[in-house]
Amino acid sequence: MKAMVLKWFGENGSFAAEPVPDPQPGPGEVLVRIRGIGIDRIDLKTREGGGLAQIVAHENPMILGWDLAGVVVKAGEGVTEFGAGDEVFGTVNFPGPGSTYAELAAAPADQLARKPANIPFAEAAAATQSPLTAWQALVDTGRIARGQKVLIHGGAGGVGNYAVQIAHHLGCHVIATASGEDADFVRGLGADEVIDYKTQRFEELVRDADFILDTVGGENFVRSLKALRQGGVIVLLPTDKKGEADRAAAENHVEHYFHIAMHSSGEDMRRIAQMLADGSLRVHVDRTFPFEEIPRAHEWLQNGKVRGKVAIVL
Repeated sequence: MKAMVLKWFGENGSFAAEPVPDPQPGPGEVLVRIRGIGIDRIDLKTREGGGLAQIVAHENPMILGWDLAGVVVKAGEGVTEFGAGDEVFGTVNFPGPGSTYAELAAAPADQLARKPANIPFAEAAAATQSPLTAWQALVDTGRIARGQKVLIHGGAGGVGNYAVQIAHHLGCHVIATASGEDADFVRGLGADEVIDYKTQRFEELVRDADFILDTVGGENFVRSLKALRQGGVIVLLPTDKKGEADRAAAENHVEHYFHIAMHSSGEDMRRIAQMLADGSLRVHVDRTFPFEEIPRAHEWLQNGKVRGKVAIVL
């Protein structure tokens, strides 16, 4: 098969499209012919030598990527839920090596869900890691409930746009921060209020949030504590800002502060698949690229003003 191999950690020039041996599904796995790949911030960080670089460095060859949508070619021993021809999607082996920048991938069956028939493969691939992260932050960790006031930072971003939709779907009063030019887009996702982070201080406008999702960290986290009601929940995503957040949460005696990292979950993917199927969750693909232009997709995500997600089509 053809794969986009990372030859060394660094800039986009470290990628090379090369033929590599086809993977084979082990027990509990399925072999998937990939039709769409999602590109995430963790992909960029790992390529540069951060993120999950220490994990993928042990792979030979090094093949990045965790998000896929495609068609099952064959099922490994013990797999009964999927068979050849089934269309599936998910984030695989995260935070281990996923190796989805390729034409084929061997993926654990219990980390996948059936792709809804109403969305194409590129959109399905873009509806994996980011909505998983949002779901696990808001629902699995935050236990948000109908009527609660929820503040989501970066409402137009890859995770934020899904978080807004999920919170809206669950009946919360949703407040999101975004740039002024993205305000209408974020309102269209279901936000009840949009705060322009460039011209407004969100902590002066929100003082009693039941739940806050911080996709930014650093000073943004410290300011967010002023917007959180006593006993409220705040979840931080960026790993590189965790130390500062830990200190601020301790100094302010915040009882329900969590730093989470997304993990692969077929159960959560099935919930997301249901929302995609009934239209309560919509996919926003900012731009798609062909497989050979994965380096350009990295550049676009790194340097562009991206609304939603970037995806690869095969």
